[in-house]
Amino acid sequence: MGQLSQLAILGFADGVNFVAEEGVNFLPVNQPLFIVIGIGLIIATLIIIFFLKKIIINSVLGGIIWVIAIFVFKVNLPTIPSLIVSIIIGPAGIGTMLLLNALGLLAV
Repeated sequence: MGQLSQLAILGFADGVNFVAEEGVNFLPVNQPLFIVIGIGLIIATLIIIFFLKKIIINSVLGGIIWVIAIFVFKVNLPTIPSLIVSIIIGPAGIGTMLLLNALGLLAV
């Protein structure tokens, strides 16, 4: 006799239908507003990730370049302003700060 038929004889699966029915009854289908809000939030998240992915990557790269410039190459930049510029603008921002520092136009 196979293992599945032995489990069926022992009553192993008794009550499985009850659990499935209770799980379905628990869903708030009577309140479609929750479903609409949930779907809207999922769509909004996908749109934000799709359009802002480049901005997020740009900010992370700017922060990494700032850390390398400050701590590895010991460039003398104003800490908080250069960090803010590098995170908001990205590599172009930290490049501008480095250029201004090299030309002596940046007060440290």
